[in-house]
Amino acid sequence: MGLTQSIKINENDNVAITVNAISAGTMIREDITANQDIPQGHKIALCDIPEGETIVRYGVPIGYAQQKINKGDWINEHMITLPNPPSLDEMKFAVNLVTDLPEPPKKTFMGFPNSDGGYAGTRNILGIVTTVQCVTGILNNAVKKIKEELLPKYPNVDDVVAINHAYGCGVAINAPEAKIPIRMLHNIVKHPNFGGETMVISLGCEKLTLEMLLDEEDITHENVVVFQNVKGHDAIMAEILAKAETKLKKLNVRTRVELPLSKLLVGMQCGGSDAFSGVTANPAAGYAADMLVQAGATVMFSEVTEVRDGVHIIGERCINDEVGKKLIAEMKWYDQYLENGQVDRSANPTPGNKKGGLSNIVEKAMGSIAKSGRSPIVEVLSPGERPTKKGMIFAATPASDFVCGSCQLSSGMTLEVFMTGCGTPYGLALAPVIKVCSRNDMKDMWQDLIDINAGPIVTGAATIEDIGTLLFNEMIDVASGHKQCLAEKYGLHNDFTLFNPAPIT
Repeated sequence: MGLTQSIKINENDNVAITVNAISAGTMIREDITANQDIPQGHKIALCDIPEGETIVRYGVPIGYAQQKINKGDWINEHMITLPNPPSLDEMKFAVNLVTDLPEPPKKTFMGFPNSDGGYAGTRNILGIVTTVQCVTGILNNAVKKIKEELLPKYPNVDDVVAINHAYGCGVAINAPEAKIPIRMLHNIVKHPNFGGETMVISLGCEKLTLEMLLDEEDITHENVVVFQNVKGHDAIMAEILAKAETKLKKLNVRTRVELPLSKLLVGMQCGGSDAFSGVTANPAAGYAADMLVQAGATVMFSEVTEVRDGVHIIGERCINDEVGKKLIAEMKWYDQYLENGQVDRSANPTPGNKKGGLSNIVEKAMGSIAKSGRSPIVEVLSPGERPTKKGMIFAATPASDFVCGSCQLSSGMTLEVFMTGCGTPYGLALAPVIKVCSRNDMKDMWQDLIDINAGPIVTGAATIEDIGTLLFNEMIDVASGHKQCLAEKYGLHNDFTLFNPAPIT
């Protein structure tokens, strides 16, 4: 990894990142002195790099020098030309299938089984799904009353959550890509944390009809409230509360039982990444993910633009051509989606990413894919699709934290692990979110917002395996209800945010 002043990831790298901010004149290695002040996590040239030559980090080209760079120079985003993305037509599949995954310390958890035989719940929630934004005002008031007046009577129910969204009407409902938001909403109704108890609130005249949202057998008087069929505000509120209480009574008899980890579906996501994310937090999460897969669990990782530049690496881990071809199809769809918006994947990095040392999307992507570990990839999902296989899955979603998390929820994710370098209070109402930070400074600043600190990996006080095992045990404890993650403790919940690439009319 290099000396304490800098970190070099791969022996072929011609750059390292600074462990802390360093001043000009500081010797960071035996033969390298910083030529300028260099911020924490930023790159320093380990040799002279001529104009136009390749800049290498993680053992891969992350770009080309726009000017001559001297040994010891600070390299930032303004000095690097973005390379072309990897070709999608020359990929190899199933040539790097790792089987020697780390053994997990546990193979069971305490979860809520569901009658459909699918993934178990990690929480016991009454979820109320809306067909259109028009009903949000009344529903939010009703949920407030449910929590105040009804929920205390049913102590085994963790929460009541309204799944509001900006879809349902004023949209091109029959447009080809409308299938994405419709699929997300159709699948969220059956989220494992809802225990099979369907409750849907409809206005009555919207384009997203009940038939699109629900299976035929679920469109019943017990499950649905249609505002335009009820006489006035007070009657609507009374009907919502009455049906909610019926659901709460059923949910209250749910109990946790010991289950194999094959009943657990975990999502991996990162946001507010920095140059340390791919060194500490993401590799530790990848190690924990491999443990989960070895134990029989299913793990999803996502974020298309943060995989695109490492897609050839992901492709080699796909178990067969069928999975690989679905990966290609999702990448090509997203390439076209960005092109239609007259942007490319370079639009992804944020100012915070760059301040944290990530110069471009290639560097960000190479660190991002580390959270998927080394497990073979058994399935690729379109946004909001539900898995049909168990193991490591790539769920193609936007990289937006809120949209990615919502897509993973629609795919049935019941616990999310979220890696961050810059810090974010992100959380989800429908599933607990464990926060993992990449550096000690972040944990020191947000002691009560970060659950796991991967920073000791940088200082040598812990290994990737140490933090990965710590995270694995944290996941089992949180999934089992033995403890709350901090976002859950404080009730930090971002909105359920649909991915809607179809036209709004």
